[in-house]
Amino acid sequence: MDRSDYVYGIRPVIEAIEAAKSIDKILIKRDINGDLIRDVFIKAKEYDIPVQRVPIEKLNRITMKNHQGVIAIISPVRYHNLDNLIAGLYESGKTPLGIVLDGVTDARNFGAIARSAECAGADFIIIPEKGSASVTSDSVRSSAGALFHIPVCREKDLSDVVKKLHDNGFNVVGASEKGAENYTLVDFTVPTAIIMGSEETGISSDIIRKCDNLASIPILGKVGSLNVSVACGVMLYEAVRQRMGAL
Repeated sequence: MDRSDYVYGIRPVIEAIEAAKSIDKILIKRDINGDLIRDVFIKAKEYDIPVQRVPIEKLNRITMKNHQGVIAIISPVRYHNLDNLIAGLYESGKTPLGIVLDGVTDARNFGAIARSAECAGADFIIIPEKGSASVTSDSVRSSAGALFHIPVCREKDLSDVVKKLHDNGFNVVGASEKGAENYTLVDFTVPTAIIMGSEETGISSDIIRKCDNLASIPILGKVGSLNVSVACGVMLYEAVRQRMGAL
């Protein structure tokens, strides 16, 4: 991790929060407490920043300097507000196309998805606060800089996200090898959010139940599934194909 990716020490972390630094998450030593630690939790809650209790070994892997049991991981970009983003897309006359990542944890996969999404003209990527890769220097490098150009929203609850997308007129398409519908038969010319699941388990069952379509990509070889970033690229460019044909 580059030194610019984090701030360490209780007071410096509080100051980083108050200075509106774009903080991805705060790591706090598992068994540490006290007034200043409570201040960190209070500030993090005020600014809606995730906090994780972690073992000292995890903090020491980031830096052996005097971190005082507290490290803030700095995001290279600012996360966007989903409500404002959707409203702005409709106001500009666009037919939105977005990606929702449900448990994609590998930074390289996240970066590759962002690269494909930006190249395909997608309007946003949504990630959950927990259990997901986030915008770090590694994911930015894997995206070839695309994460600097495509808005990323970080949301607490993907179930609420799907409801919000439905309320705003989106067709929610889950990409799954278990899907009964060939991906080429899905209508991508309408406002669409494509959900990609985790590398191991796919889309969570709760989110699958909320999808309007479950689309699969034909697998003709002996390996059971595509890499999630490759599958996302295939889905995105089917959307591009349909939308260009509709012009």
